[in-house]
Amino acid sequence: MEKVINMVAEKAGISEAQATTAVNTVANFLKDKMPPAMASQVDAYLKGEGTADLEGMAGKLGGLFGKK
Repeated sequence: MEKVINMVAEKAGISEAQATTAVNTVANFLKDKMPPAMASQVDAYLKGEGTADLEGMAGKLGGLFGKK
């Protein structure tokens, strides 16, 4: 998760504390909208465990929000 937080902080020009809040907020929002199996992949990716298929998940997420 540290990698994502650092990227958000750098790109948004905000502190690491603010980036942590932003990443957690977005991750929790998305996990609430996802099927449990996909939500667990997001958790695994953010924890640095294993390799989540984020491109595949992104395509599936588009379907959840009416995009293809």
